[in-house]
Amino acid sequence: MSLVFIISAPSGSGKSTLVNEIKRLVDHLEFSVSYTTRPPRGSEENGREYYYTSRQVFERMIGRDDFLEYADVFGNYYGTARKFLDDAMKRGHDLLLDIDVQGASQLQEKLPEAISIFILPPTKQELEKRLRRRSSAEHMTDEAVIRRRLETATREIENYEKYDYILVNDSLDDSIDALKAIILTERARAAGGETARADEQKLAELARGRRLESVRPSLGPILESFRKTTV
Repeated sequence: MSLVFIISAPSGSGKSTLVNEIKRLVDHLEFSVSYTTRPPRGSEENGREYYYTSRQVFERMIGRDDFLEYADVFGNYYGTARKFLDDAMKRGHDLLLDIDVQGASQLQEKLPEAISIFILPPTKQELEKRLRRRSSAEHMTDEAVIRRRLETATREIENYEKYDYILVNDSLDDSIDALKAIILTERARAAGGETARADEQKLAELARGRRLESVRPSLGPILESFRKTTV
């Protein structure tokens, strides 16, 4: 049976970089490219970052129940097509979904066995720096957009307890290693195998260290940075 991995994070947390790296490092893992009604940005290509479509077409797909989940984010629809899960299951592959907290909540109701991972920035100040760097690279310096994304991040982060795993992305290499460990450990668990080898035990230990119950006691300073800091 195919596993479904849900990854959510505030905009600017480094989620896309992590997902791109893990697709390269882990075999038999398919990535669902979401549909959206927002226009492409910069060098984005249809079918790579998103499938870009009109609002009319997207709403027809909603009417046909084509989506596992969908949400309206900043005035644009985003959604995960059901066909990606069906195709992955036919090939015996696992599926990785990059979706926001609205979509994740819908999907967790439909697929309660899905493994959910939330990526946190180390602080609100660091998230703001990343958003500003990205906006500069995309030649977008709209202060209102940055403010809105930080406000949205503050709301999204309050949902962290709904996820199985938490990754604090303060080191990209460490986060890649942890995400890989989570996927491989969950695969081993689903297969019913024992982690007898030293390398498998190391992966399992790394994954356990990112479980919600393990990480929760250390999250206070991160959460406080979002609650107290004003933009």
